[in-house]
Amino acid sequence: MKFVPVLVLCMTLFCQGYGNSLDSCQVRCGNGMDSNFSCQCNPSCELNNDCCSDYTELCKGDGENRASVITDAEIKALSETLYVLDSNKASSTELIIDPQALVSNSETGSQTDLSSKPLFRHLDEGILFSRPTYAALLSVLDNYNRMTGQTENFSSQQLAEQDKFLQETMSNTELGRELFTFLYSKGVYASEKEFIQDLKMMWFGLYSRNNNKMDSSGFEHIFAGEIKGGKVSGFHNWIQFYLLEKKGEVNYFSHSFNGPWTTYPDVLGMQFNWDGYFKQVGSAVIGCSPEFDFAIYSLCYITRPGKRCRLSLGGKELIIQTYTWDNSFYGDGKKFIGSAYPATPS
Repeated sequence: MKFVPVLVLCMTLFCQGYGNSLDSCQVRCGNGMDSNFSCQCNPSCELNNDCCSDYTELCKGDGENRASVITDAEIKALSETLYVLDSNKASSTELIIDPQALVSNSETGSQTDLSSKPLFRHLDEGILFSRPTYAALLSVLDNYNRMTGQTENFSSQQLAEQDKFLQETMSNTELGRELFTFLYSKGVYASEKEFIQDLKMMWFGLYSRNNNKMDSSGFEHIFAGEIKGGKVSGFHNWIQFYLLEKKGEVNYFSHSFNGPWTTYPDVLGMQFNWDGYFKQVGSAVIGCSPEFDFAIYSLCYITRPGKRCRLSLGGKELIIQTYTWDNSFYGDGKKFIGSAYPATPS
């Protein structure tokens, strides 16, 4: 039997698996020095004079350009890691839902209540809401005026609550740190401080959806929900749905799709009425932790802005549709989050 040297075999598999040559920075930006390769793709290579020929093109553009070369396979692999790391998700004993009526896509606009019971049968608030990331989310959710066209004004305390939410979800959880480590390794962010600051602007930065008022943000639209043109706009967070349903302000009608997962997180596309305003399809990831929700939307917006982003959770595909807000900008021409939500498979 003829044995192939391990290094040669590994290098061959790498080239076949990634369609990449040993003298390219494709999928290698930010990686440490590796003698298996003929050239390098990290800042030290400029000092050592051993950069790959495409290092400047792929690794030294702005963060948005570097994010654009992140592959679908890398996004799916990271989402599987985040799925495993979601230690704060609800268990089957902590959360019980009752989806009841399933309707076809053609029936989603009927505004008919086909479910006599609430969607949420049980939530162990004592366990879940005492966890730091849940508590941080709860403190931010009630800071918004749901009507577009009315200026949002935040107190110093409310601004501090935004910072606390970012700290608890992204800096203080293994899941959040994993997201940053990945984006850092790809050269999208140069430091955790830059990462957190960019998230704060893209999610919490205000812009105008109506009447030239600073009335909206990506966070408000997606997590808290808004009312625009007599209809519910956004509203893709399961905890906000639970809170408002418990208060009697949300009436669950039906669902038009249910994800393939048998444990949490799961996905539902819901029809409901929010205090007199209808939502035809309000999809949400159900039972995940706040940090997981925030991380997958952030990952998809950063790497696939304005596109369908394909994730993998437990071997099953989840598609997140993101939208950019194109009417105003922050920083050096960066775009705020317009929306992000679970989309039906195509």
